[in-house]
Amino acid sequence: MRCPYCGSLETQVKDSRPTEDASAIRRRRVCDSCGGRFTTFERVQLRELTIVKKSGRRALFDRDKLASSIKVALRKRPVDEEKVERMINGVVRQLESLGESDIPSAKVGELVMEGLKHLDDVAYVRFASVYRDFREARDFEDFIGELTSDDQPPPRAKQ
Repeated sequence: MRCPYCGSLETQVKDSRPTEDASAIRRRRVCDSCGGRFTTFERVQLRELTIVKKSGRRALFDRDKLASSIKVALRKRPVDEEKVERMINGVVRQLESLGESDIPSAKVGELVMEGLKHLDDVAYVRFASVYRDFREARDFEDFIGELTSDDQPPPRAKQ
């Protein structure tokens, strides 16, 4: 493992343990050259996924990029970090279980929106505004109208 401080390849693992949800191994490392300490995470990867963008361009799936975009939507929201990590792990598992190595970016967006819908309404709307490319206030109104109509219980039958 390359040291993030000095770039040396000579590092030692000082401590290894599973993460709280046992989805990864957390390793504390020390650089032999500069003495810098850092943490790495090791996760199981079932298959190499390629994301196919709307333009047709292909990019390797990057879990960190997915996590970053989700965390941007959740910025300053009172959501437990462990729930966010579980959601990210769930999205990754769903993508891996599709059985395809080429995944349309729209599918990733749908899975993220579904996860955020159950996690936090504000983050859901924030993510949707970028994902669905809202251009004006009316787009927000329409989307929020859909959201609130989905949450409403069915009308009671008159007696």
